[in-house]
Amino acid sequence: MPQHRELCLVTPLSLFFILFSLNVATAIAGDQNPFSPKGYLTRYWNKEVRNDAVGPTFLLSKASPLSAVQSASFAKLASENALQTKLPEFCSAAKLLCFPDLGESLEKHVKDASFTGYSGRNFTNYGTDRLAGADSFKNYSLGENLPVDSFRRYSRDSVNHKDKFNNYAADGNVIDQSFNSYAAGATSGTGDFKRYADSTNVPNLRFTSYSDDSNGRAQSFTAYSENANAGQQSFTSYAKHGNGAPNEFTGYGTSSNVAASDFTGYSESGNGINDTFTNYGNDENNPTERFKSYGDGGNAGSEKFSNYRDKANVGESSFQSYGKNSNSDKVSFVNYGKSFNNGSESFTGYGKGSQGGSVGFKIYGFNNTFKDYKDKKSAKFTEYVADEKTSLASASGSLAKRWVEPGKFFRESMLKKGTVMPFPDIKDKMPERSFLPRTISSKLPFATAKLSELKRIFHAEDNSTMEKIITDALQECERAPSKGETKRCVASAEDMIDFATSVLGRNVVVRTTDNVSGAKGDIVVGSVKGINGGKVTQSVSCHQSLFPYLLYYCHSVPKVRVYEADLLDPTSKAKINHGVAICHLDTSAWSPTHGSFAALGSGPGRIEVCHWIFQNDLTWTIAD
Repeated sequence: MPQHRELCLVTPLSLFFILFSLNVATAIAGDQNPFSPKGYLTRYWNKEVRNDAVGPTFLLSKASPLSAVQSASFAKLASENALQTKLPEFCSAAKLLCFPDLGESLEKHVKDASFTGYSGRNFTNYGTDRLAGADSFKNYSLGENLPVDSFRRYSRDSVNHKDKFNNYAADGNVIDQSFNSYAAGATSGTGDFKRYADSTNVPNLRFTSYSDDSNGRAQSFTAYSENANAGQQSFTSYAKHGNGAPNEFTGYGTSSNVAASDFTGYSESGNGINDTFTNYGNDENNPTERFKSYGDGGNAGSEKFSNYRDKANVGESSFQSYGKNSNSDKVSFVNYGKSFNNGSESFTGYGKGSQGGSVGFKIYGFNNTFKDYKDKKSAKFTEYVADEKTSLASASGSLAKRWVEPGKFFRESMLKKGTVMPFPDIKDKMPERSFLPRTISSKLPFATAKLSELKRIFHAEDNSTMEKIITDALQECERAPSKGETKRCVASAEDMIDFATSVLGRNVVVRTTDNVSGAKGDIVVGSVKGINGGKVTQSVSCHQSLFPYLLYYCHSVPKVRVYEADLLDPTSKAKINHGVAICHLDTSAWSPTHGSFAALGSGPGRIEVCHWIFQNDLTWTIAD
C-alpha cells in the first residue's frame, strides 16, 4: 500500500513538467510549435497589439517556415559570419531568393552542338579556335524562375563560325545572363540572337568584351528584350577594335517598362564598323538609355539610328563622347526622341574632333540638350523640334495612358456603391519569399557600406543580378524620406509590428485586398466603408522590395483616407473580392511625370490620387 501511494504521488513541480511536456508535444504535432518563428510571431503579436484583433493570417503566412532547431542553427552560423557555407540549405529551408550556382563548365565539344531545352550552364572556354560549323541554342532557359547562364571565352578566335540563339530566356523571372569575352578575335562568322529575353521580369543581361578584335563578324539582335519589365542591359567593350563588323539591333527594348540600357566603349576604335539600330526603345515607359564612349576613334564607319525612343513615355537618355575623334564616320539619327510626355536627352561631346564624314539628325524631339558637339557647319539638323509642344503635347495624354494600366489610379469619387470601374492586375509578380526570424536578420549586415559582406553571404558576383538586387534595395531603404514621410525597411514580421505601432500606437489592424479576383477586367463597387469614419487618418503602408529574403518598405505619409469595399462581378453582381484602397489627398510633392497624372489628366497638387492595395502589400490603420 505505501508503495502504491508513492507511485501516485505527484508534486506541483512534476505536474508542471508533465503538463508542459504534453503541451509541447501537442504543439509540435500541430502547425504551431511554440518555439518556431511562427509560434514566436503569434506570441509577439499578442504582446504588442492591444486590442482583440487576432494575429493576421497574412503576417503568419509570411513568417519563416524554419523549425525551431533550424532557426537556432542558422542563427548560430549568422553570428559566426559563416552562413555562406550553408547557403543552398539555408535558402531552401528558409524559402529565400537565391540564385543557383552554375553547373559544370562545358569546355569541349567535338562537333556542332544543338542545345534544345537547355539551361543553367556555364560555358567556359567553349568553341575556342572553332573552324566553321554552328552552335544553335533553341528554347534556352525558357519560362524559368531565376535562370543563371554564363558564356565566357565563347567562340574565341573562331573562323567563320556561327552562333544562333533562338527564343533565349523568354518569359523568365529575374534572369541573370552574362556573355564575357564572347567571339573575341573571331574572323567572319555570325552571332544571331532572336527573341532574346522577351517578356521577362527584371532581366540583367551583360555583354562584356563582346566581339572585340573581331574581323568581319556580324552580330544581329532581333526582338531583343522586348516587353520586358524593369531590369538592366549592359554592353561594355562591345566590338572594340573590330574590323568591318556589322552590328544590327532590330526591335530592341520595344514596349519595355522602366528598362535601362548601358552601351559603354561600343565600337571603339573600330574600322569600317556598320552599326544599325532600328526601332530602338520604341513605346517604352520611363526608359534610361546611356551611350558612353560610343564609336570613338572609329574609321570610315557608319552609325545609324532609326525610330529611336519613338513614342516613349518620359525617361532619360544620354550620349557622352559619341563618335569622338572619328575619321570619315557617318552618323545619322532618324526620328529621334519624338516622345510623348517629355523625357530628357543629353548629348555631350557628340562628333567632337571628328574628321570628314557627316553628323546629322532628322525629326529630333523636344526637351533635349546638346553640349560640346561638332561645329554647326558640319552637323546637319533636319526638322529639329526642340521646342515643339503642339501635336505631341495634345496627343501625349492618350498615348501615355497605354503605360498606365486602366484602374491602377482613380479618383476618390469613384469609391461609391454602383460604380463600374476597371480593376488592375494586382497580382504579386515577385519571387515568393519568407521573412527571416529576427534572431537571424538582426545578425546580417544591411547597409551599402556592408555590401561586400552581403555579396559574400549570398554568393553575389560583381555585376550580377543578385548584386543589383541587393544594391537597389539598400539604396531605396537608405534614401532620405520625402516631405512628411516616415519610413523604414523591415526584414521581419516583428520589425513591421514595431514600426507600425511606433507610428499608430498599439490599437492597430492590418488590411489588405483579399485576393486577385476581378483583375484585368471591370468590377462593380459594392458596399464601401471609410476607415475612421472616412476622415483623414494615419496609416502605414508596406510594399515588397526585391531582396534575397522578404523585405518590406514601410512608410507613413500625411493626409490620406483609407477605404474598404466589396468588389462585385459586373454580370452576376456576386461578391468576388474585398478590396482595400488608399487615397492620397496631397500630391503636391509628386513628380509631374508620375503615372497617375498621365492616367487622370492632371498634375501635382491639383487632384487626389487613389489606388488599391496590391496582393502581398498591406496597410496598417488604427482599429475602428
